Amino acid sequence: MRHDWIFDVLSDLQDYAWQNDLPDLALKVEEALAVALREVEVAPEPPALTLSLPRRAH
Repeated sequence: MRHDWIFDVLSDLQDYAWQNDLPDLALKVEEALAVALREVEVAPEPPALTLSLPRRAH
């Protein structure tokens, strides 16, 4: 899954919110995690990244 990092970031934010007495934020992040999971599951794979280097004149 190409978006794995977003789950790590949101999970860290949720942990921070719970640990710092920010329950409303923690609950909103929980909603964001659910949305991210739903959208990532149906997102098409991006095309492969290719690098084109400029050609040198000989």
